[in-house]
Amino acid sequence: MATFLYRLGRLSFRRRALVTAVWAAVLVALGLGALTLSGQLSDSVTIPGTESQQAIDRLAEKFPQASAGGATARVVIAAPPGHTIADPAGRAAVETVVSHLKAAPKVASVVDPFQAKTISPDGHLALAQASYTVKGFELTDSDRQALLSSGDNAKRSGYDVEYGGDAAQAIPETGATEGLGVAVAAVVLIITFGSLLAAGIPLLTALIGVGIGFAGITLASGFLELNSNTPILALMIGLAVGIDYALFIVSRYRHELSLGREPEEAAGRAAGTAGSAVVFAGLTVIIALAGLTVVGIPFLGQMGVAAAVTVAVAVLIALTLLPAVLGFAGPRVLGDRIRLRRKPSAPAATHGERWARFVARHRGPVLLAALAGLVVVALPALGMQLGLPNDSTAPPESTQHKAYQLVSRSFGEGANGPLLVVIDTGVNHSPAALKQAVAGISTLPDVAAVTPPNVNASGDTALLSVIPKSGPSSQQTEDLVAAIRAQSGPLHETTGASLAVTGQTAANIDVSDKLSDAMLPYLALIVGLAFILLMLVFRSVVVPLKATLGFLGSVAATFGAVVAVFQWGWLTGLLGVESTGPIMSMLPILLIGVLFGLAMDYQVFLVTRMREEHVHGADPQEAVVTGFRHGARVVVAAALIMISVFAGFVLAESTLIQSIGFALAFGVLVDAFVIRMTIVPAVMSLLGRGAWWLPRWLDRILPNVDVEGEGLTKQLDAPGDHELTHA
Repeated sequence: MATFLYRLGRLSFRRRALVTAVWAAVLVALGLGALTLSGQLSDSVTIPGTESQQAIDRLAEKFPQASAGGATARVVIAAPPGHTIADPAGRAAVETVVSHLKAAPKVASVVDPFQAKTISPDGHLALAQASYTVKGFELTDSDRQALLSSGDNAKRSGYDVEYGGDAAQAIPETGATEGLGVAVAAVVLIITFGSLLAAGIPLLTALIGVGIGFAGITLASGFLELNSNTPILALMIGLAVGIDYALFIVSRYRHELSLGREPEEAAGRAAGTAGSAVVFAGLTVIIALAGLTVVGIPFLGQMGVAAAVTVAVAVLIALTLLPAVLGFAGPRVLGDRIRLRRKPSAPAATHGERWARFVARHRGPVLLAALAGLVVVALPALGMQLGLPNDSTAPPESTQHKAYQLVSRSFGEGANGPLLVVIDTGVNHSPAALKQAVAGISTLPDVAAVTPPNVNASGDTALLSVIPKSGPSSQQTEDLVAAIRAQSGPLHETTGASLAVTGQTAANIDVSDKLSDAMLPYLALIVGLAFILLMLVFRSVVVPLKATLGFLGSVAATFGAVVAVFQWGWLTGLLGVESTGPIMSMLPILLIGVLFGLAMDYQVFLVTRMREEHVHGADPQEAVVTGFRHGARVVVAAALIMISVFAGFVLAESTLIQSIGFALAFGVLVDAFVIRMTIVPAVMSLLGRGAWWLPRWLDRILPNVDVEGEGLTKQLDAPGDHELTHA
């Protein structure tokens, strides 16, 4: 592979105009396609085969007028102080809101508060419910604006009108604040290279790669139902790895130039050596993200595939477009260093060597201190509660959060997440089945109210609403859903009917359960994959075992930090987190997949050089220090870039995006600086030659994977060997 990449790098360098034109054409074509053929992104989170989804499918077939699978909106009308909803002015305000809701686009039905008796006990607040004929992601901005303007007349009369439900949720977007991460990354690159030109090249190629990936996902949304967080995740991952991969290759290119090589030869060697490591690192990220498809959760698989494709684009750009851009820059990439300090020597390398020697000399205490720190940070993960976002987790100033609070104070928190119970009476059309179901559900401890059954025209399907006492994300509501479902068996035995629980709250519970069940098998898949890949690279059993255990440690610590901030509310003011609640169900699996790939990047770039020194006969302790000295600078820069890009998303408006950005930034911080740069050299120093133990029979079976291109370097530097040089 190293030989092929060497030739590809030289070819891209020579044909730089053609390569650049091809990538520019791809970007323009996908951009035009995204502008003309894009579709709506989805906020819905469904998993085929769950009870809630099966019930929705049955209602769509047997009871389509119920619009059970469509978007819903809760409109809260609050009277001004000294007035009530029952006043003539209050009735007029409510009737105006209801009439505007009925006239809004795609609205199937509206429940009048006076008819449904959804007036608060103090008469101060009314709750209107609107059901849509389409799902939330199918609503356009104009549809959503029609909903949000239905209460304008009431507001002008002094009434407070707030909107909740998935129909009121806008598609999350990235803002200018996320660009702060890119700015910090630029500063890190400038400090690392000491040259504006060298720092600008990784940013340029990474932005092109992200643009291509983002445009491709937007184009695909016109043909596929994609989750609204898909492009944001792809942007987050693609930008971080795109900058890092370019950083590795540009660093090697500058090193080759400093040795006196011609620019074309330097580009070829950089692609063949650092490029080989980039391919391996990219493959680990791609496999981990694409592996999300095996957990059986469609929307998560789509997010993983989209992010994996963006990473693949980043790798291809690093291997082709980057050498082409280096061809335009030539030796100017070395440039005149920006004098940030009086001594322009390599302080990072010096500090890295000093740190490695300190860790090797005090390996026992350092290892114990690092492990103790990981355990302390990971402890909150024991109390992790998974769930999906609802109006309670929306920003406090949003209309969704205000509506949630108003409804909770006046009707109880459970009114924000009613459960839909579907009763299939079959051919018997038994009224006794409906009475038994209503009576049984009404006796359950967490039930606040049960509405009368609404029967379809054929009489074989009935729908009723159950209002829990507890909120949609509470354990009590989850227990209530299980208790209602448990009544299906006895109901069927006595009447022949059956029941199922659905609605947004039940669907969220089903999705969370499915994601929780999938986490351990996926983690086992990733850990097994890590062990095999690292055993191929390092030809050792101990190093892969240490690396995978370290990966588990960084994941556990990250889970603990996420729980402390986003569930318990620690440091929310400092980080700008406006609401807390259950951890997003998909976050643990996403974090495992992404962090695995990034952790392997740092493992490869640090430990490969240690192995090379060991193979060449260096003392085990010196091999650790020498390998660390050569890899520390680039790994520190890469980690800081990753952290800054991910941390920029902590400033997003969406709590979900904030939690993903924080988790990835903290995970990279722990894995790079605690695991790879502290625990790894301490363990390597402690084990000595035993770290490279591999059974002879396994050594004969394993193929030789030259990730660092050591074989290519020997071949190119061999006396009289000019075959590759003139390729």
